[in-house]
Amino acid sequence: MKDSAANTPVIDPYLPKNGNFGYRVSRYELELEYQVGANRLSGIATITAVTVTELQSFTLDLSPALSVRKVSVNGEPAGQFSCRGGKLRVKMATKLATGAAMTVVVRYGGAPKPIRSLWGDVGFEELTDGALVAGQPNGAASWFPCDDHPRAKAAFRLQVSSENAYRVIANGKLVSRRARAGHTVWTYEQPEPTSTYLITVQIGRYETTRLARTPVPIAAALPERLRSEFDHDFARQPQMMQLFIDLFGPYPLSTGYTVVVTDDALEIPLEAQGISIFGANHCDGTGDSERLIAHELAHQWFGNSVTARRWRDIWLHEGFACYAEWLWSEHGGGSSADELADHYHRQLQDQPQDLLLTDPGPEDMFDDRVYKRGALTLHALRTRLGDVKFFALLQDWTKRYQHGTAVTEDFTGLAASYSDEPLRPLWQEWLYSTELP
Repeated sequence: MKDSAANTPVIDPYLPKNGNFGYRVSRYELELEYQVGANRLSGIATITAVTVTELQSFTLDLSPALSVRKVSVNGEPAGQFSCRGGKLRVKMATKLATGAAMTVVVRYGGAPKPIRSLWGDVGFEELTDGALVAGQPNGAASWFPCDDHPRAKAAFRLQVSSENAYRVIANGKLVSRRARAGHTVWTYEQPEPTSTYLITVQIGRYETTRLARTPVPIAAALPERLRSEFDHDFARQPQMMQLFIDLFGPYPLSTGYTVVVTDDALEIPLEAQGISIFGANHCDGTGDSERLIAHELAHQWFGNSVTARRWRDIWLHEGFACYAEWLWSEHGGGSSADELADHYHRQLQDQPQDLLLTDPGPEDMFDDRVYKRGALTLHALRTRLGDVKFFALLQDWTKRYQHGTAVTEDFTGLAASYSDEPLRPLWQEWLYSTELP
């Protein structure tokens, strides 16, 4: 097949090779088998989509570590397909009209591994005894063919088979679990529209437990050896959940919330839709990771449900989740949001004043200054609006854009209706200038 990638427009300059044109996916159905010891993945991906233009060829994001055996479109074998440069390119025998239904079935497999990126290795990763997926921002293609960009949300069905000794955790509701010939097949349904980077699978020798007396069902999966540390370090999750519901609005998912603690240490915790993943080092009995526990829970509202339509607006995820840490500290008897704002403002004053919050550049999109300056922006807005209007705004935001995508201008536009005076000077100082106000 002729490679026309050079002539393809870029969807997002922060990840210029990600995302695809010509169709919109509504649902992924993944049938996977994973062998832990051998690190072998075999899968069938059924992708339901609709064309948004007349279409005879299209692409999907897929890691070069995985090979494709067969592709069909609407029940017919693809005329041609090839894999290179992180893309599965498919050419159909006949052209599809605009608005046509498209069901793509891809049979594939291989030894999955993380995708190298500016931010380190992301995606499917082997653990000492198991595996995890950490998909942000472009790791979904490390384990299934997809349209890997946050604006492209879809529903998911995840069927994963692995050896009986392992528990499989994935997004959504566990709808079936059946054992056969030394393997267990776990099937999950994730009905809410979800960005591909937020889809995950976690495989390990985990024991599960459900926390009692929680406003939203909270489950945990962890090695038995860490149970007492978990009971100490994660004890205040029910209170966190209640506070965030009170401040941000109803929990956005119908399937509850799950925390996974791996047997390995992890550099940082990771968010997924309805799931947060922590390392054993975050569950050590000291309680030192409580700030991170609050941060990851807050992402269920900010980032997972309301998702930035373009990566330059990552502050809509990280600034909001960071501010949620401060709100939890204030509520839970720690430092107040005012005190934390003063502390981090002083810290930022000593750092380079060259980061634009609304366009930090791909190299700096996960820089700690994005997190802290984003939180400070929200604190400045809260100070201007007062608590009643500020938290009404946040609840309006999470309701209006629930399971959708948004950009900075959507937030500033909505905030205008909650202010008696123009907010443009505040936004100019905090969002559109590099110098710290």
